[in-house]
Amino acid sequence: MNTGKYYSLSHFIPWSRRFIYFMIIVSTIPCLLYYFLDFKWLAIPWVPVALVGTAASFIAGFRNTQTYNRAWEARQIWGGIVNSSRSWGVMVTSFIKSSGEQEQEIHKKLIYRHLGWLTALRFQLRESRSWENVKTKNSYVEYSKYFTVPEWESEITKELKAFLDPSELDFILTKSNRATQLIKKQSEQLRALNQAGNLSGYEYVELERLLKDLYDLQGRSERIKNFPYPRQFVSISFYFIYLLALMLPLGFLSEFSKLGTEYIWLTIPASVIVGWMFLVLESVGESTENPFEGNANDTPITSISRTIEIDLREMIGEQNIPRPLTPVNDILM
Repeated sequence: MNTGKYYSLSHFIPWSRRFIYFMIIVSTIPCLLYYFLDFKWLAIPWVPVALVGTAASFIAGFRNTQTYNRAWEARQIWGGIVNSSRSWGVMVTSFIKSSGEQEQEIHKKLIYRHLGWLTALRFQLRESRSWENVKTKNSYVEYSKYFTVPEWESEITKELKAFLDPSELDFILTKSNRATQLIKKQSEQLRALNQAGNLSGYEYVELERLLKDLYDLQGRSERIKNFPYPRQFVSISFYFIYLLALMLPLGFLSEFSKLGTEYIWLTIPASVIVGWMFLVLESVGESTENPFEGNANDTPITSISRTIEIDLREMIGEQNIPRPLTPVNDILM
């Protein structure tokens, strides 16, 4: 997530410069052919260019709206995880009663296992999918030098070791969906506490209901992660906008040639500016559609998890609390 007022030009231009280069080449070639080889037929009326531009505008606007909705839903889901996590901490420390140190140990185990669930979930959400391109596309790879993705820099075993018992850690690491199994472990311990008389029936039901809410939030996150923005809409947007980029110089040739042959060279800057605008719109939609893939526009699940960790560990009276994560080059992961 970008925490600045806007992307600076020093970041934005390098990120989009391949579009500038592309438009310079695409617009220069027709001008050279028109001027030196007298290929007058390259100059086409502006009407078909405008029609393609209208279609491209609609599809680009539709795509960007829908990809923003995906990103906003992801943020809402993790806002729900924050609220449910705080409720979990309050209920665990208020409902579960035992004697002295044993009570504190039970509270700590349930809180720490929840932090393990958060860790497992965010590592699962940062795994790459075949339709994600943050690790492959040149513009994203180049921009990634301004930030790091913690889940790619660390090992999940090391992270989970801080929150789980060795035997439980060994068990969880054998599972394909570790987050799911950790909530199941929470439920098993709640049932044992209820049977032992440390948790009343009503309070047990409330805590189980909260685990169900966490499952729901996890499932909604996994739905966004595992179901890409429909490829047919991606393809239409890509083809329409690149078709427009190819047609722009031809339309501008027709318009500027009316002013005189020497004015056809204005086709190049005009095409570069307009084409760059549309190509960047296409790229913005592409970089927004997968809010957990690990790019600079992601939902900051690492930072949110750290905030939850601070809140819950303070609830059980711990003193050695990690500090909140801060943006690096205005990027918060």
